[in-house]
Amino acid sequence: MQHEKSEEHCPEELFVGESVPDDENPEEAVLFYNETVIDHFTSPRNVGEIDNADGFALVGDPACGDQMKLWIRIDGGYIVDIKFKSFGCPGAIATSSMATVLAMGMHVDDAKLLTDDDVVRSLGGIPANKEHCSLMGVGALHAAIRNYEQRLSRQS
Repeated sequence: MQHEKSEEHCPEELFVGESVPDDENPEEAVLFYNETVIDHFTSPRNVGEIDNADGFALVGDPACGDQMKLWIRIDGGYIVDIKFKSFGCPGAIATSSMATVLAMGMHVDDAKLLTDDDVVRSLGGIPANKEHCSLMGVGALHAAIRNYEQRLSRQS
């Protein structure tokens, strides 16, 4: 499950200014992906897996079929490695990539405060009808941190 574009559920093409009909305004909908979003989709950061990770999460969005796995390694309370694999549309992959970039090097307590808005802002915005895509990366990060904390509590 590498980063892949889900044509079945999110059929838009990845062109700046490409017109795409939607249910609400079939003749006026336009998706604009800026260069930062395109860069994070075509060259996502931190793709892969971490063997013996300290935290792991699997999240998905049943509405559009996107899915993400995320692994974290923690040292001294800081995220020292983070990797993900995602199946989804350009917005899902780009926001997941940016979420990992933002989280890298953060203290776990600070990473728990990272929001979808932080990710979207760091990308310079995403189309309004794709904002739900930003939920997956941050949701996976928070779930992986919870998994890490649960593992810690079982050890003590």
